[in-house]
Amino acid sequence: MSLTMYDASVTVFMHNLQQLSYLLDKGMVHATAKGIDPATLVNAKLADDMRPLSFQIQSASDASKLAVVRLTGVAAPSFADTETTFEELKARIEKTRDYLKSVPREAFAGSEERQFTMKAGPTEIEFVGQPYLLHFALPNFFFHVTTAYAILRHSGVDIGKRDFLGRA
Repeated sequence: MSLTMYDASVTVFMHNLQQLSYLLDKGMVHATAKGIDPATLVNAKLADDMRPLSFQIQSASDASKLAVVRLTGVAAPSFADTETTFEELKARIEKTRDYLKSVPREAFAGSEERQFTMKAGPTEIEFVGQPYLLHFALPNFFFHVTTAYAILRHSGVDIGKRDFLGRA
């Protein structure tokens, strides 16, 4: 059986969003144990010119949803980016996973060759499905998941590689 676009996208997004939720659980436990206001972690950044943890979660959510929309044409819910607590961020992850679960495998038929235009600021970029997924969508998604992990780790949360990877 060959690897499908569904397998290379939805299953990867689903697993890693689940791990992201798990990392947030570890962040909540850390905040409670150390007497840290959870908002401190939600707003934590790696550098002054970077976006906070909340933005990284929102962006991982959006990156996965938009990749599936672009590959399949199946509309996704829009989220307002107003999450300010661990609970709200975890709920966003779950809503994203619910959307991903709702997209049938069959919707990805022919998505390897699907052509579309994506706007990035004032620039329009032409893409074809498979190269888009492999060279833009997945790296973008993992940038935000990894940055969220790094913010939590940098903030003292006891997490490591196994927490990031989870079980296959």
